Order: sequence, then C-alpha cells, then structure tokens
Amino acid sequence: WGILFSHPRDFTPVCTTELGRAAKLEPEFRKRNVKMIALSIDSVQDHLSWSKDINAYNGEQPEEKLPFPIIADAKRELA
Repeated sequence: WGILFSHPRDFTPVCTTELGRAAKLEPEFRKRNVKMIALSIDSVQDHLSWSKDINAYNGEQPEEKLPFPIIADAKRELA
C-alpha cells in the first residue's frame, strides 16, 4: 500500500499540520508496510526548509529529514 500526499505549496498552514501528523503516524504506517510520499510544486531546497518547519511544528528538532520523501514538481509535470 502507499499514501501520496499532494500539496499545492510548501509552508502553507494546513499542509504543514497534515504532513506533521503524517510524520508522527509514520511508525504505524510502517508496521502495516505502507509507504508514504509527498508531492509539492516547490524546489528540493524549499522542501528541506519546510521539513524543518514541519518537525518544529511537531515539537521536534528542526531537521531537514522527514520519515518520507517529498517530490519536487516545480514544472508541475506530475501534478
């Protein structure tokens, strides 16, 4: 199984809280062999900065790493 999170832009409040919650629940998804991935139209560099914001929202250290990748779709070819 897989879950694809598609978000319009990085740093939007709803997207940040959704991915923050997904990051918190990732161990439960992993136990069920569910792969998680996100998609946003912004750049990889923006995703790395946004990941820090998401982790900070979760009350964790603002690191660039989340438990799932975020696909950069700057040309909007995938979306």
